[in-house]
Amino acid sequence: MEFAFYFASGVAVVSTLRVITNTNPVHALLYLIISLIAVAMTFFSLGAPFAGVLEVIAYAGAIMVLFVFVVMMLNQGPASVTQERHWLKPGIWIGPSILSAILLAELLFVLFAHPSGAAIGQTTIDAKAVGISLFGPYLLVVELASMLLLAAAVTAFHLGRTEAKEQ
Repeated sequence: MEFAFYFASGVAVVSTLRVITNTNPVHALLYLIISLIAVAMTFFSLGAPFAGVLEVIAYAGAIMVLFVFVVMMLNQGPASVTQERHWLKPGIWIGPSILSAILLAELLFVLFAHPSGAAIGQTTIDAKAVGISLFGPYLLVVELASMLLLAAAVTAFHLGRTEAKEQ
C-alpha cells in the first residue's frame, strides 16, 4: 500500500502543478478535479476511507460543480461561446484522462490486492471515530471553520448583488 500512497501523491503533485501553471480556467478546473481525487486516493491508501469519501463528495463533487458554475457565469456573451469551443478541443482532455486512468488503475489494484480493506496494516477509521474527534478535542477548530465559511458566503453574496453594482 505504500506504493499506492506514493503513486497517488505523485499524481496529486503533478496535477496541482498543472493547475498552477495553466492559464486557461477550464483546464485548471479539470486538473484540480484530478488533484482532489488523487488526494482522496491517498486517504484511501492510508486506511481512512471515510476521509477519502468526504474528499470526493465535498471537494471533487460539490465544490468543483460550484467552480464550474462560476466559470460559466463569468463567461457571458456570444464571444465566450466561441472561446469555450476553442478551450474544449478533444486534445485538451488527454492529460486529465491519462491521470484519471492512472488513478482508476491504482484504485482497482488496491481494491483487488487487499480485499479486507485495511491498508498498510493499520486499522480503518470509521465515521464514529471522526465524529468523536471533530466534536471532542477539535470542536473549537470546527466552529472557527464554520464561521469562516459563513463569512465567505456573506461576502460572495454581497459581491454578487446586482443592486451594489448599479450604485
